[in-house]
Amino acid sequence: MRITEEQVRLLALCRIKGASWYFLAREAQQHGIESLWRGEVNELSPEAYKTAQLIKEHASELDRLTAHARADAQRAFDAGAHLVTVLDDGYPTTLRLIFNLPPFLFVHGSIGEADLRSVAVVGTRQASEDGLKRARRMSRLLCERGVTVVSGLARGIDTAAHTAALEAGGRTIAVIGTGILKCYPKENKQLAEHITQNGAVVSQFWPDAPGATYTFPRRNVTMSGIAQGTVVIEASSTSGAKMQARLAIEHGKKVFLLRSLTQAQPWAHEYVESRGAMMVDDVDDVANALSSPDRIQAVDARRAQLTLDFGQHG
Repeated sequence: MRITEEQVRLLALCRIKGASWYFLAREAQQHGIESLWRGEVNELSPEAYKTAQLIKEHASELDRLTAHARADAQRAFDAGAHLVTVLDDGYPTTLRLIFNLPPFLFVHGSIGEADLRSVAVVGTRQASEDGLKRARRMSRLLCERGVTVVSGLARGIDTAAHTAALEAGGRTIAVIGTGILKCYPKENKQLAEHITQNGAVVSQFWPDAPGATYTFPRRNVTMSGIAQGTVVIEASSTSGAKMQARLAIEHGKKVFLLRSLTQAQPWAHEYVESRGAMMVDDVDDVANALSSPDRIQAVDARRAQLTLDFGQHG
């Protein structure tokens, strides 16, 4: 296993109890790890101030936390996964563009430039047979158009989306709500293994972390961020899929709601009427709205340049 000093330092800072991971990700991405390691920060926000104070207070523990971080990375590596952080070129460009990006990912499989043209296909765990059919059809047709299907490996719509993508010979990415060494639900373990051969299983948590009430909403943040847009197939007003639609709008991503959903759910109708979501009838409505990988790379290059300019003149 090869882990750089910068990577292990970032993981060690994430081990500090109470430190904001989203802040650490933003600060490390924009300014590197050296000053952050000393508790010196550039961002002016309450979470930046709090995290800087915590880093200074835990300075004597950083060696111990570094050892824990190395052990975490080794466990993931032994299981066939690898580490990618905001400090690395291999970090997904689409994910760099959101404000609440995770500082690190453990990836089993591979994520490449072709996956920049990706769409999350999500919906309820308690899906109807019509919903499952729509999810399978949407995923299959997206893959036929060279689009990577992203979902969350959950029961119901997610499982249908991943399975259809694999059956179509396409690529799919599973963003999970547990550590990379866990699989939830357990019955999707074989599906997860198949995904690693034609895409990736991705976790933003410590390798052995169990699922918890907070991990799945965080997973939805990352799933929204890693994709260009989100298609909601079937979802109630209290579902995680509705939450992801909201997050995608906040991220400036595209949100596609099936006509059947907007006719059945008042929240979906409201999202189309007043929140910028698109009601879609056909997969081409989705595929034609996506940007090319080159365009996404250009947007990220402008983000990086703006950060550099601000740092020089701030």
